[in-house]
Amino acid sequence: MLEFWQHFYENTNVVAFDIFGIKVRYYALCYIVSLLLALFIAMKNAKDFSFSKKEIENYFIWIEIGIILGARLGFVFVYSDYRFYYLTHPWQIFNPFMGGEFVGIAGMSFHGAVFGAFVASYLYAKKHKKNLFTLLDLVAFSVPLAYIFGRIGNFLNHELFGRSTEVAWGVYVDGVLRHPSQLYEAFCEGLLVFLVILYFKKRQKFTGQLICIYGISYSIARFFCEFFREPDSNLGLITFYLSMGQILSIIMIFICSIVYFRRRNESI
Repeated sequence: MLEFWQHFYENTNVVAFDIFGIKVRYYALCYIVSLLLALFIAMKNAKDFSFSKKEIENYFIWIEIGIILGARLGFVFVYSDYRFYYLTHPWQIFNPFMGGEFVGIAGMSFHGAVFGAFVASYLYAKKHKKNLFTLLDLVAFSVPLAYIFGRIGNFLNHELFGRSTEVAWGVYVDGVLRHPSQLYEAFCEGLLVFLVILYFKKRQKFTGQLICIYGISYSIARFFCEFFREPDSNLGLITFYLSMGQILSIIMIFICSIVYFRRRNESI
């Protein structure tokens, strides 16, 4: 069993099944499951945040568009080596075909998704006259468990590998034993962050508290997990031996902390 696990990538395929020549990857299935789970959690807890199920269904469309746009653009302009190509060929950013073959859209950024989700939430709240921070608190409670499947999807998609290691539970990638860092992230950034949000939800003192705690707790978990994740090959370690993910996490902690104390002071 251990040998099978260590050679997991050699024994598995990223494609789940084929439909009329279109290959459906496990990553796509995990992404769909994560979206549906987030929607389910939001619908089940809508009343706790003074929203109707109909409002959540409407808002879900807005935020999903924001997430997809933000995640893709964040990757293209922060992580990709081809950002200048995309600037002159913007129609290629969301082109799922390569050489006439359907390959999907590769490359998404979590921090870009956060920015896109915030913009979409702001526009929705303004249009429908809803409290932005109440809306974002619901997002903070709905996202973490769903995020677990996103990271499992990364693992099944044979991407975002961990750093080399000698631990027994490592997985071989091109002959090098590496940390299954995607699963570390699923546990820390998904399950542990959810437990933190659940704790504060029962003790919430002001609107905006949950989304700020989510941003801070996720960033701490991400910062920690990045020590086990191989830095992007084209970027490497940026400054002070930190990866781009860690730098963005520090920025996110700083922003969320400022908003947290401002919201707390305004509620006193």
